[in-house]
Amino acid sequence: MATLLALLVVQVPLIVLSLLMLVLSVALGLVFLFPPQVRMVRRVAELNRRLMRRWTGLAIEAPYLPKPPPPVPQADGFYRYDRTLYKTPRVPAWNDRWKWLLTDPATWRDNCWLVLDPLMKLTLAPVFLLLPAQGLRLYALWSDLLLGATANSRLANQVTHLKRTRNLATDSQAAEMRRIERDLHDGTQARLVAIGMTLGAVEQLVDRDPSAAKALLAKAREASSETLTELRRVIRGIHPPVLAERGLGDAVRALAIDSPMEVSVDVDLPHRPDAPVEAAAYFAVSELLSNAARHGDARTAAVDISSREADLRITVTDDGMGGADPAKGSGLAGIERRLAAFDGVLALNSPQGGPTTVTMHLPKVLPQHWASDLPKLPRHKMIIVGLLWATAWCPTFPQGFVAAIFKIINFDEKTWFLALHLPEPWQWPTIIAMIALGLAMHIMAIRIPAVHNRERWMIEATPTKPWCP
Repeated sequence: MATLLALLVVQVPLIVLSLLMLVLSVALGLVFLFPPQVRMVRRVAELNRRLMRRWTGLAIEAPYLPKPPPPVPQADGFYRYDRTLYKTPRVPAWNDRWKWLLTDPATWRDNCWLVLDPLMKLTLAPVFLLLPAQGLRLYALWSDLLLGATANSRLANQVTHLKRTRNLATDSQAAEMRRIERDLHDGTQARLVAIGMTLGAVEQLVDRDPSAAKALLAKAREASSETLTELRRVIRGIHPPVLAERGLGDAVRALAIDSPMEVSVDVDLPHRPDAPVEAAAYFAVSELLSNAARHGDARTAAVDISSREADLRITVTDDGMGGADPAKGSGLAGIERRLAAFDGVLALNSPQGGPTTVTMHLPKVLPQHWASDLPKLPRHKMIIVGLLWATAWCPTFPQGFVAAIFKIINFDEKTWFLALHLPEPWQWPTIIAMIALGLAMHIMAIRIPAVHNRERWMIEATPTKPWCP
């Protein structure tokens, strides 16, 4: 509590400086002062969010709208902003950033919080001294009211995230199409051309040298068999039938059988994920096993596929030489691109000399009907809700509505009605204040579980951070 109140020493001068910069940027046109002012206030607001999360466990989500994308040049190399063209992206980028900061409602909510926060701290100072824990909870709720995310900011961030995910999925699909085209061009197409040339030679030799023609036909038959094998390999590269028919576990086991290494597979998935998730996970495992055998000289490997609630976790370990690096074009960058389409991440541990361990985490991709329940209402919130329901009736009815009825009918018995013992001018204001307090307590008792349930479903619908064992 002392730390919270001690921050006033820094906060009050900061308010003066912030308001001065804001007035100069708006009233006198010194717009270059506005972005630093916003950044300064946002740092203070973020410090408050961290302190509330550390002291009370209340995670206050940042409410800021997504940053604008960097300017994109036109075909002629110039950058357009409104009706003006620029040779460099500096001015358009600055204008976009300034407009983003100015139009973001969170900017003005932060400024409002900065100005009102000292008054709130001084108002709650007696509560801090008498009931520190309860006072800190009330202050955290106040901070969440002005510094927390809104439905609009959450929606805007989700739209931005979906756009980024869509672009990654499109890039990954384009890369797969180029790979399939390259395999068909360099492998199957070349073999078919060779078979055609061989059959042409057979046509010329069939009458004057039947034995040579038979030999060429035998080569053509062998080439056709190799071409068929090549086509089957390409088809498996597009979408293996075993994956569609048997699921991820059996498809990875089939990979292990075909691998030149000794591969053990451990699968613990109560239910199958969606087909796109299965495909991304399968091809990621296929690429890792191929890299281990081709580049790492590994002899054994282990694949572990498991789940935690709705998250999918895959670990591939091999005894190769190690030293794997996504920047060296080993295929790890392509795996990261595949996983990014599902908000997945890849963690690599590959020291020189081995072993290499790759862990892939895909959050919220497994069916929800068998995942564990979402977090329940925290205990401290349950206690607050219980206290509100247990006490809200007192100001609402006995001290509010019943006292109002006694006042209207001019009943002489004052009993324990607080308002009726006060001087005449204060009776009606006290009755109205009691009713308002009671209704506010009822609203809070209803709102706290409702907000928590909404946050639970927001957590379910949005990606989470990777989990660790």
